[in-house]
Amino acid sequence: MVVDDHPMWREGVARDLAEAGHVVVATSGEGQQAVRVAAAARPDVVVLDLQLPDVSGVEVIRGLRAVLPQVRVLMLSASGEQQSVLDAVKAGATGYLVKSAAPAEFLEAVRRTAAGEPVFTPGLAGLVLGEYRRLAADPGGTGPAARRDARGVSSAPRLTDRETEVLRLVAKGMSYKQIAERLGLSHRTVQNHVQNTLGKLQLHNRVELTRYAIERGLDG
Repeated sequence: MVVDDHPMWREGVARDLAEAGHVVVATSGEGQQAVRVAAAARPDVVVLDLQLPDVSGVEVIRGLRAVLPQVRVLMLSASGEQQSVLDAVKAGATGYLVKSAAPAEFLEAVRRTAAGEPVFTPGLAGLVLGEYRRLAADPGGTGPAARRDARGVSSAPRLTDRETEVLRLVAKGMSYKQIAERLGLSHRTVQNHVQNTLGKLQLHNRVELTRYAIERGLDG
């Protein structure tokens, strides 16, 4: 499903997706309408603009996740501002791509989004990581894996050096295959490290893991 308030852009994206073999089940130019249409059309992936005439793209993400918890959302926006990216990811976006991306890059992002992989325009993750640079602790105790001891002091679960290294690469949107090649590991070993990290952090999937990494400032 494609959601954008500019008809020419919306139709162009839908056409590119159809020509690449994707089935476009619906399009919409307004956020609230998009949520209603998505509830009926049940898309697997929503390509969503950040700026819409009635509500923000972030609000649309929340609405979409409420009616379709498993839907995957790829933000496609002219804005590359750090806060915009972070807000979208925290709301539940699987990825964030700027509209200046090449067609091939966009189609690859859609494919990876459909597979549940976090996707970011190169550099955007780095911007966010730089803005939210932290080490192993969560001073505010508000992160997804924040825990408190008997004294009420917030602490973070301990990750091995290898788990931290894999987490940093996940935060940059790299696939298991790319991480395996980068670190000289097998695909299965990378999967095991990710699963172990998810368990330690009490998270459920790679998207939540990416949000955690971004908030912790794991910039490698």
